Amino acid sequence: MTLNHCDPTPMTALSNLKILDFSTLLPGPYATMVMADLGADVVHIESPSRADMVRTIGPFDNGVATAHSTLNRNKRSMTLDLKTPEAIQLVKRLITDYDIVIEQFRPGVMDKLGLSYKTLSEINHRLIYCSLTGYGQTGPYSQRAGHDINYLSIAGVNGYSGRTGERTPIMGVQIADLAGGAMHALVGILAAVNHRHVTHKGQSVDVSMTDGVFALNSLAGSGYLAAGVAPRAQSSALNGGSFYDYYETADGRYLSIGSLEPKFLTELAKLLGEPRLAKLGSQTNKQGATRELLENIIVRKTLAQWSSLFASEDVCVEPVLTFEEACQHAQLQARDMLVDVDTFEGTKQRQIGTAFKLSAAQINYNYSGAPLGYHNRQILKQLNLDDDAIEKLHASGALG
Repeated sequence: MTLNHCDPTPMTALSNLKILDFSTLLPGPYATMVMADLGADVVHIESPSRADMVRTIGPFDNGVATAHSTLNRNKRSMTLDLKTPEAIQLVKRLITDYDIVIEQFRPGVMDKLGLSYKTLSEINHRLIYCSLTGYGQTGPYSQRAGHDINYLSIAGVNGYSGRTGERTPIMGVQIADLAGGAMHALVGILAAVNHRHVTHKGQSVDVSMTDGVFALNSLAGSGYLAAGVAPRAQSSALNGGSFYDYYETADGRYLSIGSLEPKFLTELAKLLGEPRLAKLGSQTNKQGATRELLENIIVRKTLAQWSSLFASEDVCVEPVLTFEEACQHAQLQARDMLVDVDTFEGTKQRQIGTAFKLSAAQINYNYSGAPLGYHNRQILKQLNLDDDAIEKLHASGALG
Protein backbone atom coordinates (compact mmCIF):
# COMPACT_ATOMS: atom_id res chain seq x y z
CA MET A 1 0.00 0.00 0.00
CA THR A 2 1.18 3.52 -0.76
CA LEU A 3 0.05 6.32 1.48
CA ASN A 4 0.29 9.95 0.52
CA HIS A 5 2.52 11.42 3.22
CA CYS A 6 2.43 15.10 2.52
CA ASP A 7 3.65 17.74 4.89
CA PRO A 8 1.20 18.34 7.75
CA THR A 9 -1.65 20.65 6.82
CA PRO A 10 -1.16 24.29 7.90
CA MET A 11 -4.56 24.09 9.61
CA THR A 12 -2.98 22.23 12.52
CA ALA A 13 -1.64 23.93 15.64
CA LEU A 14 1.97 22.71 15.48
CA SER A 15 2.53 22.53 11.73
CA ASN A 16 5.50 24.90 12.03
CA LEU A 17 7.43 22.50 14.26
CA LYS A 18 9.92 19.99 12.84
CA ILE A 19 11.16 17.35 15.25
CA LEU A 20 13.84 14.66 15.19
CA ASP A 21 12.76 11.96 17.62
CA PHE A 22 15.52 9.66 18.90
CA SER A 23 13.37 8.24 21.73
CA THR A 24 11.99 4.71 22.13
CA LEU A 25 9.41 2.73 24.09
CA LEU A 26 6.82 4.92 25.85
CA PRO A 27 7.72 8.35 27.33
CA GLY A 28 9.36 10.15 24.40
CA PRO A 29 7.24 8.51 21.68
CA TYR A 30 4.04 9.45 23.54
CA ALA A 31 5.14 13.09 23.73
CA THR A 32 5.99 13.22 20.03
CA MET A 33 2.78 11.35 19.13
CA VAL A 34 0.80 14.17 20.74
CA MET A 35 2.81 16.77 18.83
CA ALA A 36 2.40 14.82 15.58
CA ASP A 37 -1.36 14.62 16.18
CA LEU A 38 -1.30 18.40 16.55
CA GLY A 39 0.49 18.77 13.22
CA ALA A 40 4.23 18.69 13.95
CA ASP A 41 6.46 17.04 11.33
CA VAL A 42 8.08 14.27 13.39
CA VAL A 43 10.82 12.04 12.01
CA HIS A 44 11.37 9.01 14.25
CA ILE A 45 15.00 7.91 13.94
CA GLU A 46 15.76 4.31 14.87
CA SER A 47 18.73 2.01 14.68
CA PRO A 48 18.44 -0.38 11.72
CA SER A 49 19.80 -3.22 13.88
CA ARG A 50 18.21 -2.34 17.25
CA ALA A 51 14.88 -0.80 16.39
CA ASP A 52 12.48 0.58 18.97
CA MET A 53 11.56 -2.35 21.23
CA VAL A 54 7.90 -1.33 21.14
CA ARG A 55 7.81 -2.87 17.63
CA THR A 56 8.26 -6.29 19.24
CA ILE A 57 5.75 -5.99 22.08
CA GLY A 58 2.41 -7.71 21.44
CA PRO A 59 -0.44 -7.91 20.82
CA PHE A 60 -0.18 -7.61 17.04
CA ASP A 61 -2.58 -6.57 14.30
CA ASN A 62 -1.68 -7.91 10.85
CA GLY A 63 1.77 -8.68 12.20
CA VAL A 64 2.37 -5.15 13.50
CA ALA A 65 2.61 -4.30 17.21
CA THR A 66 -0.49 -2.32 18.14
CA ALA A 67 1.46 -0.16 20.61
CA HIS A 68 3.87 0.82 17.84
CA SER A 69 0.98 1.62 15.50
CA THR A 70 -0.43 4.10 18.01
CA LEU A 71 2.67 5.61 19.61
CA ASN A 72 4.24 6.31 16.20
CA ARG A 73 1.09 7.60 14.56
CA ASN A 74 1.65 10.43 12.03
CA LYS A 75 5.44 10.08 12.28
CA ARG A 76 7.86 9.30 9.47
CA SER A 77 10.31 6.46 10.07
CA MET A 78 14.01 6.79 9.28
CA THR A 79 16.82 4.34 10.02
CA LEU A 80 20.27 5.62 10.92
CA ASP A 81 23.20 3.75 12.36
CA LEU A 82 24.55 6.48 14.63
CA LYS A 83 27.84 4.62 14.96
CA THR A 84 28.72 5.56 11.39
CA PRO A 85 30.15 8.99 10.55
CA GLU A 86 27.86 9.21 7.51
CA ALA A 87 24.77 8.95 9.73
CA ILE A 88 26.10 11.63 12.07
CA GLN A 89 26.63 13.95 9.13
CA LEU A 90 23.06 13.32 7.98
CA VAL A 91 21.73 14.29 11.40
CA LYS A 92 23.77 17.49 11.28
CA ARG A 93 22.29 18.29 7.88
CA LEU A 94 18.79 17.62 9.14
CA ILE A 95 19.36 19.89 12.14
CA THR A 96 19.50 22.93 9.88
CA ASP A 97 15.78 22.36 9.23
CA TYR A 98 14.56 20.09 12.03
CA ASP A 99 15.23 22.38 14.96
CA ILE A 100 13.70 20.34 17.79
CA VAL A 101 15.35 17.17 19.10
CA ILE A 102 14.07 14.77 21.71
CA GLU A 103 16.33 11.97 22.93
CA GLN A 104 16.02 9.37 25.65
CA PHE A 105 19.54 7.95 25.98
CA ARG A 106 21.44 7.90 29.25
CA PRO A 107 23.33 11.14 29.91
CA GLY A 108 26.51 11.36 27.87
CA VAL A 109 25.53 8.95 25.07
CA MET A 110 24.60 11.64 22.55
CA ASP A 111 27.78 13.51 23.44
CA LYS A 112 29.89 10.42 22.64
CA LEU A 113 28.08 10.11 19.31
CA GLY A 114 28.92 13.73 18.47
CA LEU A 115 25.28 14.80 18.73
CA SER A 116 25.24 16.75 22.00
CA TYR A 117 23.25 19.94 22.43
CA LYS A 118 26.48 21.94 22.43
CA THR A 119 27.58 20.46 19.10
CA LEU A 120 24.24 20.69 17.35
CA SER A 121 23.37 24.16 18.67
CA GLU A 122 26.53 25.46 17.02
CA ILE A 123 24.98 24.38 13.72
CA ASN A 124 21.55 25.81 14.53
CA HIS A 125 21.33 28.33 17.38
CA ARG A 126 17.53 27.98 17.36
CA LEU A 127 17.76 24.31 18.32
CA ILE A 128 15.55 23.07 21.14
CA TYR A 129 17.05 19.88 22.55
CA CYS A 130 14.98 17.86 25.02
CA SER A 131 16.73 15.10 26.98
CA LEU A 132 14.18 12.83 28.67
CA THR A 133 15.60 10.39 31.21
CA GLY A 134 14.64 8.56 34.36
CA TYR A 135 16.65 10.70 36.79
CA GLY A 136 17.82 13.70 34.77
CA GLN A 137 21.18 14.87 33.43
CA THR A 138 22.68 15.59 36.86
CA GLY A 139 22.75 14.09 40.35
CA PRO A 140 24.09 10.81 41.76
CA TYR A 141 21.39 8.74 40.01
CA SER A 142 21.82 10.27 36.56
CA GLN A 143 23.48 7.11 35.15
CA ARG A 144 21.22 4.67 36.98
CA ALA A 145 18.78 2.42 35.13
CA GLY A 146 15.13 2.46 36.10
CA HIS A 147 11.52 1.95 35.13
CA ASP A 148 8.17 3.50 35.98
CA ILE A 149 7.84 1.51 39.20
CA ASN A 150 11.27 2.73 40.38
CA TYR A 151 10.59 6.40 39.67
CA LEU A 152 7.27 6.25 41.54
CA SER A 153 9.10 4.68 44.46
CA ILE A 154 12.01 7.15 44.57
CA ALA A 155 9.58 10.09 44.25
CA GLY A 156 7.69 9.07 47.37
CA VAL A 157 4.37 8.45 45.60
CA ASN A 158 4.35 4.74 46.37
CA GLY A 159 5.08 5.51 50.03
CA TYR A 160 1.53 6.65 50.70
CA SER A 161 -0.43 4.84 47.99
CA GLY A 162 -2.55 1.77 48.65
CA ARG A 163 -3.88 0.27 51.88
CA THR A 164 -2.10 0.37 55.23
CA GLY A 165 -0.12 -2.82 55.74
CA GLU A 166 -0.63 -3.99 52.17
CA ARG A 167 1.69 -4.10 49.19
CA THR A 168 1.82 -0.93 47.09
CA PRO A 169 -0.57 -1.42 44.15
CA ILE A 170 0.69 -1.77 40.58
CA MET A 171 -1.11 0.75 38.38
CA GLY A 172 -2.38 -0.18 34.92
CA VAL A 173 -1.07 3.09 33.48
CA GLN A 174 2.61 4.06 33.66
CA ILE A 175 2.24 7.26 35.69
CA ALA A 176 5.91 8.24 35.89
CA ASP A 177 6.56 7.51 32.21
CA LEU A 178 3.51 9.40 30.97
CA ALA A 179 2.60 12.08 33.52
CA GLY A 180 6.10 12.49 34.92
CA GLY A 181 7.97 12.12 31.63
CA ALA A 182 5.96 12.49 28.43
CA MET A 183 3.72 15.34 29.55
CA HIS A 184 6.55 17.25 31.22
CA ALA A 185 8.64 16.85 28.06
CA LEU A 186 5.74 18.11 25.99
CA VAL A 187 5.27 21.18 28.18
CA GLY A 188 9.02 21.79 28.39
CA ILE A 189 9.45 21.68 24.62
CA LEU A 190 6.50 23.97 23.96
CA ALA A 191 7.74 26.38 26.66
CA ALA A 192 11.11 26.48 24.90
CA VAL A 193 9.35 27.06 21.58
CA ASN A 194 7.57 30.08 23.06
CA HIS A 195 10.83 31.33 24.57
CA ARG A 196 12.46 30.99 21.15
CA HIS A 197 9.62 32.97 19.62
CA VAL A 198 10.54 35.84 21.96
CA THR A 199 14.34 35.56 22.01
CA HIS A 200 15.05 33.81 18.67
CA LYS A 201 17.29 31.42 20.59
CA GLY A 202 16.99 27.73 21.38
CA GLN A 203 17.93 25.90 24.56
CA SER A 204 18.32 22.49 26.16
CA VAL A 205 15.44 20.99 28.14
CA ASP A 206 16.34 18.49 30.87
CA VAL A 207 13.32 16.34 31.83
CA SER A 208 13.57 13.75 34.59
CA MET A 209 10.67 11.32 35.00
CA THR A 210 11.46 11.17 38.71
CA ASP A 211 11.39 14.97 38.99
CA GLY A 212 8.14 15.03 37.07
CA VAL A 213 6.35 12.50 39.22
CA PHE A 214 7.81 14.01 42.42
CA ALA A 215 6.23 17.31 41.39
CA LEU A 216 2.85 15.56 41.26
CA ASN A 217 3.00 15.24 45.08
CA SER A 218 1.56 18.76 45.22
CA LEU A 219 -1.25 18.13 47.73
CA ALA A 220 0.39 15.69 50.12
CA GLY A 221 3.84 17.19 49.66
CA SER A 222 2.76 20.69 50.58
CA GLY A 223 1.30 19.39 53.82
CA TYR A 224 4.61 17.83 54.81
CA LEU A 225 6.94 20.60 53.63
CA ALA A 226 4.97 23.51 55.08
CA ALA A 227 3.14 21.93 58.01
CA GLY A 228 5.17 18.85 58.90
CA VAL A 229 2.32 16.41 58.23
CA ALA A 230 3.92 13.39 56.53
CA PRO A 231 1.64 11.52 54.11
CA ARG A 232 0.96 7.86 54.82
CA ALA A 233 -1.29 5.26 53.26
CA GLN A 234 -4.95 5.98 54.09
CA SER A 235 -3.97 9.18 55.90
CA SER A 236 -5.99 11.67 53.85
CA ALA A 237 -9.47 11.99 52.40
CA LEU A 238 -8.18 11.21 48.91
CA ASN A 239 -5.95 8.18 49.51
CA GLY A 240 -8.19 5.86 51.51
CA GLY A 241 -8.50 7.81 54.76
CA SER A 242 -12.17 8.54 54.16
CA PHE A 243 -15.22 6.93 52.56
CA TYR A 244 -13.90 8.23 49.21
CA ASP A 245 -13.25 4.73 47.92
CA TYR A 246 -14.24 1.74 45.79
CA TYR A 247 -17.05 -0.55 46.96
CA GLU A 248 -17.74 -4.13 45.93
CA THR A 249 -21.10 -4.91 44.38
CA ALA A 250 -23.19 -8.09 44.53
CA ASP A 251 -21.57 -9.44 41.35
CA GLY A 252 -17.98 -8.83 42.41
CA ARG A 253 -17.58 -5.56 40.51
CA TYR A 254 -16.79 -2.16 42.03
CA LEU A 255 -18.46 1.22 42.35
CA SER A 256 -16.45 4.40 42.91
CA ILE A 257 -17.92 6.82 45.45
CA GLY A 258 -16.42 10.29 45.68
CA SER A 259 -19.30 12.21 47.28
CA LEU A 260 -17.10 14.28 49.60
CA GLU A 261 -18.90 17.63 49.37
CA PRO A 262 -21.89 18.03 51.75
CA LYS A 263 -24.43 18.51 48.96
CA PHE A 264 -23.31 15.32 47.21
CA LEU A 265 -23.15 13.35 50.45
CA THR A 266 -26.63 14.48 51.47
CA GLU A 267 -28.09 13.49 48.12
CA LEU A 268 -26.25 10.15 48.21
CA ALA A 269 -27.79 9.40 51.60
CA LYS A 270 -31.24 10.11 50.18
CA LEU A 271 -30.70 7.91 47.13
CA LEU A 272 -29.49 5.02 49.28
CA GLY A 273 -32.27 5.49 51.82
CA GLU A 274 -29.78 5.74 54.64
CA PRO A 275 -30.08 9.03 56.61
CA ARG A 276 -27.19 8.11 58.94
CA LEU A 277 -24.79 8.32 56.03
CA ALA A 278 -24.80 12.11 55.74
CA LYS A 279 -24.01 12.64 59.43
CA LEU A 280 -21.37 9.93 59.66
CA GLY A 281 -19.63 10.89 56.44
CA SER A 282 -19.22 14.51 57.51
CA GLN A 283 -17.22 13.56 60.63
CA THR A 284 -13.51 12.95 60.18
CA ASN A 285 -13.41 10.49 63.10
CA LYS A 286 -16.27 8.42 61.66
CA GLN A 287 -14.83 7.56 58.28
CA GLY A 288 -14.33 3.89 59.09
CA ALA A 289 -17.95 3.57 60.17
CA THR A 290 -19.08 5.42 57.04
CA ARG A 291 -17.08 3.09 54.81
CA GLU A 292 -18.49 0.03 56.58
CA LEU A 293 -22.02 1.35 56.17
CA LEU A 294 -21.48 1.91 52.45
CA GLU A 295 -19.90 -1.53 52.04
CA ASN A 296 -22.97 -3.17 53.54
CA ILE A 297 -25.28 -1.21 51.24
CA ILE A 298 -23.40 -1.44 47.93
CA VAL A 299 -22.89 -5.21 48.15
CA ARG A 300 -26.67 -5.71 47.98
CA LYS A 301 -26.99 -4.89 44.26
CA THR A 302 -25.10 -5.60 41.06
CA LEU A 303 -22.98 -3.04 39.27
CA ALA A 304 -25.60 -2.80 36.50
CA GLN A 305 -28.31 -2.03 39.06
CA TRP A 306 -26.24 0.66 40.75
CA SER A 307 -25.21 2.11 37.38
CA SER A 308 -28.86 2.39 36.42
CA LEU A 309 -29.72 4.13 39.69
CA PHE A 310 -26.88 6.66 39.48
CA ALA A 311 -26.94 7.24 35.70
CA SER A 312 -28.98 10.44 35.99
CA GLU A 313 -27.78 11.50 39.45
CA ASP A 314 -25.10 14.14 40.01
CA VAL A 315 -23.45 12.76 43.16
CA CYS A 316 -19.91 11.76 42.05
CA VAL A 317 -20.64 8.04 41.87
CA GLU A 318 -19.51 6.01 38.83
CA PRO A 319 -18.97 2.34 37.98
CA VAL A 320 -15.42 0.99 37.75
CA LEU A 321 -15.37 -0.03 34.10
CA THR A 322 -13.17 -2.46 32.24
CA PHE A 323 -11.28 -0.90 29.35
CA GLU A 324 -13.66 -2.61 26.93
CA GLU A 325 -16.60 -0.99 28.69
CA ALA A 326 -14.87 2.38 28.75
CA CYS A 327 -14.55 2.21 24.96
CA GLN A 328 -18.34 1.94 24.78
CA HIS A 329 -19.01 4.79 27.22
CA ALA A 330 -21.15 7.53 25.69
CA GLN A 331 -18.99 10.32 27.13
CA LEU A 332 -15.74 9.03 25.64
CA GLN A 333 -17.42 8.36 22.32
CA ALA A 334 -18.93 11.84 22.26
CA ARG A 335 -15.47 13.29 22.87
CA ASP A 336 -14.00 11.45 19.84
CA MET A 337 -11.58 9.51 22.02
CA LEU A 338 -11.72 6.56 19.60
CA VAL A 339 -10.55 7.12 16.03
CA ASP A 340 -9.99 4.99 12.93
CA VAL A 341 -6.53 5.37 11.43
CA ASP A 342 -5.18 4.15 8.08
CA THR A 343 -2.50 1.47 8.35
CA PHE A 344 0.28 0.49 5.97
CA GLU A 345 -1.41 -2.88 5.55
CA GLY A 346 -4.36 -1.29 3.74
CA THR A 347 -6.79 -1.46 6.65
CA LYS A 348 -8.10 0.88 9.27
CA GLN A 349 -7.18 0.43 12.92
CA ARG A 350 -9.14 1.72 15.89
CA GLN A 351 -6.90 3.76 18.20
CA ILE A 352 -7.14 6.09 21.18
CA GLY A 353 -7.50 9.67 20.01
CA THR A 354 -5.73 12.72 21.37
CA ALA A 355 -7.15 14.35 24.49
CA PHE A 356 -6.69 17.89 23.16
CA LYS A 357 -9.64 19.71 21.59
CA LEU A 358 -8.74 22.95 19.81
CA SER A 359 -11.45 25.22 18.45
CA ALA A 360 -9.38 26.73 15.63
CA ALA A 361 -7.05 23.88 14.65
CA GLN A 362 -7.69 20.35 13.50
CA ILE A 363 -6.12 17.14 14.74
CA ASN A 364 -4.11 14.79 12.49
CA TYR A 365 -4.85 11.08 12.26
CA ASN A 366 -3.12 10.51 8.94
CA TYR A 367 -1.59 7.05 9.34
CA SER A 368 -0.44 4.57 11.96
CA GLY A 369 3.18 3.80 12.86
CA ALA A 370 5.29 3.24 9.76
CA PRO A 371 7.45 0.23 8.85
CA LEU A 372 11.07 0.61 9.88
CA GLY A 373 12.87 3.01 7.53
CA TYR A 374 9.82 3.47 5.31
CA HIS A 375 10.53 7.17 4.73
CA ASN A 376 14.32 7.00 4.31
CA ARG A 377 14.35 7.93 0.64
CA GLN A 378 11.68 10.61 1.02
CA ILE A 379 13.61 12.35 3.80
CA LEU A 380 16.95 12.06 1.99
CA LYS A 381 15.38 13.60 -1.09
CA GLN A 382 14.38 16.54 1.11
CA LEU A 383 18.11 17.02 1.70
CA ASN A 384 18.57 17.25 -2.08
CA LEU A 385 20.49 13.97 -2.23
CA ASP A 386 20.37 12.25 -5.61
CA ASP A 387 20.05 8.51 -6.20
CA ASP A 388 23.81 7.97 -6.37
CA ALA A 389 24.34 9.70 -3.02
CA ILE A 390 21.56 7.66 -1.45
CA GLU A 391 23.08 4.42 -2.76
CA LYS A 392 26.44 5.40 -1.29
CA LEU A 393 24.77 5.92 2.08
CA HIS A 394 23.25 2.46 1.86
CA ALA A 395 26.66 1.02 1.01
CA SER A 396 28.28 2.80 3.95
CA GLY A 397 25.86 1.14 6.39
CA ALA A 398 24.54 4.50 7.58
CA LEU A 399 20.96 3.46 6.78
CA GLY A 400 21.36 -0.18 7.71
